[in-house]
Amino acid sequence: MEIIHGKIIDITPEGLLIKAPYTNIDRACFRKYSMVDIGLNDGRYISNEQRKKAYALMKEIAEWSGYLPEYVKRLMKTEFVVKRMQSLNKEIFSLSSCDMTTAKEFITYLIDFIIEYEIPTKQPLSELCEDINKYIYMCLLHKKCCICGIKAELHHVSAIGMGRDRTEVFQIGIPVLPLCRKHHIEWHTLGSNTFNAKYHVESVKLTKEIAKKYNLTKKNMEVRTK
Repeated sequence: MEIIHGKIIDITPEGLLIKAPYTNIDRACFRKYSMVDIGLNDGRYISNEQRKKAYALMKEIAEWSGYLPEYVKRLMKTEFVVKRMQSLNKEIFSLSSCDMTTAKEFITYLIDFIIEYEIPTKQPLSELCEDINKYIYMCLLHKKCCICGIKAELHHVSAIGMGRDRTEVFQIGIPVLPLCRKHHIEWHTLGSNTFNAKYHVESVKLTKEIAKKYNLTKKNMEVRTK
């Protein structure tokens, strides 16, 4: 894998026209290059806040795993690049100079890892995440309260209605949150707006994938037809 830095010279309805200098013509002909991977730098560099978040998350992983922080840093960065780029030959980024988008995605990756392996954290993950919707979705998938991280139940932000049978109600697309019993009660006490502002969370729409995790019936997931 060769890393070549190019420049966007035109933007058309069909896509981007990119020019990249390359002098090893014999190599290109021999290997019959036809497809390339393109990474677009958003022009903004990692912020101090993002850097602090990434190191705080890796410190939690190091303390949980027992490995040295530097080893965890190298391991997590390598695994992130492999999973993100689907290649072992991609250039490893630096947390001192990478772009904001890479930093955001790396922080999200670290949080997903922490949720999946139930790693305890001193600071709420909702305060460290860069993408609140992805964070809430991961909590839903693993049935973790998005506030405190303990076992969660599915909270319907939009009330289904008094006396209605939830097993008969189509639920795909309705807003939900993963909340433990304590925070579920607090949501009802404070109300949606106050609760969301206090904990900096947002509801996400229920998908079929989430519905299956909570054992909703087939009727809950059927697409309505008229």
